[in-house]
Order: sequence, then C-alpha cells, then structure tokens
Amino acid sequence: MVKSVKTGVLLAALSGLLLLLGAWLEGSVGGPFLTIMLLVALAMNVGSFLFSDRIALRMAKAVPMDPRRFPEVHGIVQRLARRAGQPAPRLYLSPSPQLNAFATGRGPRHAAVCINRGLYEALTLDELEGVIGHELQHVYNRDILIGSVAAMIGTAVTYLALVLRWIPLFGSDDDGPNPLAAIAASILAPIAALLIQAAVTRSRESLADHTGAELTGKPLALASALRKLGAAADDPRALRAGGTPAETNQAMQHLFIHAPFGGRAAMKLFASHPPIEDRVAALEAQARRMSRAR
Repeated sequence: MVKSVKTGVLLAALSGLLLLLGAWLEGSVGGPFLTIMLLVALAMNVGSFLFSDRIALRMAKAVPMDPRRFPEVHGIVQRLARRAGQPAPRLYLSPSPQLNAFATGRGPRHAAVCINRGLYEALTLDELEGVIGHELQHVYNRDILIGSVAAMIGTAVTYLALVLRWIPLFGSDDDGPNPLAAIAASILAPIAALLIQAAVTRSRESLADHTGAELTGKPLALASALRKLGAAADDPRALRAGGTPAETNQAMQHLFIHAPFGGRAAMKLFASHPPIEDRVAALEAQARRMSRAR
C-alpha cells in the first residue's frame, strides 16, 4: 500500500512538472504548446505500450517456451497464476547467457514473461519460482501501464524543455520569463523528470519483490536468486557476453528483474533498480515477518 501511494505521489510530481513547463511556455511565447506536446507524447507512448510485448520479445530474440521441454516452468506459472486468480502469461525463452528475466504486455490478458537461458540454467527451481513470482506481479500490478504513463509524461517534459531553449530568441514580450531562467529550466526539467521516472521504476521493483514473495510464500528463494543475479552482473568475465539488443538498450533496462550487466548508473538516484543488497535485506525481513505470522 505504501509503495503504491509513493508511486502515485511520484506520478503526480511528474505531471506537475509537465503542467508548470506548459503554463510557462503558453504564457511567454503563446500557442497551445502543452496540448501539442501532450498529444505527441501520447501518440508515441500509446504506440509503444500497445506493441511493447512484440518489440521487447523481438529485441530479446525470444521464442515461445515449449511446454514439453520446460514442463516445470509452465507448471510454476500455472500454479502461481491460479493462486493469484489471474490469467497465466505466455512464456518465452531468450538465448542470452545473462542471468535475467522480464515481463511485458499491456495487461494480465496480454502479457508475456521472458526468461534468459542463462537464468534458467543457473537457478534452482525454488529460485526460479521466486523470479517468476516477481515477474507475474509486475503484470498483475499493472507496472507496464504505470511505466508507460511515466514515460509519456517524461517525454512531454523533455520536448517542452527543448522548446524552452528558444524563448530567449523568440520571447513575445518583456514580461516573459528571464532568458537565463528559461535556459536553466530547459536543462534542469529533463533531469528532474529522469529522477522521478527512475524513482517510479525503483518503487515498482520493490513492490514486485514484496508481492511476488507473498505470492510464492518463499521470499528467501527470491533473495537467493537476486544474490546470484548480482554476482553474475559483477563478474568481469561475463561482461556483455552474449547480450541481446534488449539487454544492451539503455531504454529497456527497467523491464528486467535486475538491470542488465549491473546497470552502472552514474548516480544511485538515476538507477532503474534498487541495490541488490537492499532488496535482499527487505526480503529477509519479510521472511522473518512471515515466519512469526505462521
């Protein structure tokens, strides 16, 4: 509940930033900039939202996971989906040797979970169940939709900030904003939008960890899987080994359960995922609470 409220607050802040920039532009140079940029951002991101599963799976070079070859994986998904009272997503296998997985799709009835071959081969069944529970909850928590909304608003903020840079040349009157302030806003606004978007994705990752562990009843299994993912990402011998276009694309790293290749962000605030050690500590605390409840 707390994490969902946090997501709402962050999206509201992102929306407020967009409205502030739009009002500033409309009041300084005239024209329906806010409306135009919203429509452009909406068109771009609605398209990517509707076709996100096809795009992501193609970039991951994924193929459908054959139930006859992977009966245990299909069994885990069917069992967890029944427990959640939700549809089971389609299952795909990516040839990547990296330890990773992601969920995509516009809703529970149009979703897919993709597992890397490297992950499948490295994890125990309990650990794999923990990862699948996490990915299923991304689907059931509507995280793809939330991420698309955040991306739409963030794109509009970036466009408006680019327009702001022209204000010093084309300001309509002397009462408009200070040119230096306009230039500063054009630089700072996209950074602020990026920070808020990163905070949204980190919040949803933490929520998927928590609710996924509730779904499986095995928080320590997910914690163990995350330790393996973190160790593999830090292994210099595996750096970018066999990475698919989905994994090497910076814009897609938020989809994965762990940022591909460690996702080394220049600053923690820009990271798409919480640190592995923080996620493991939270899951261990959750396991203790569940043990006491039993």
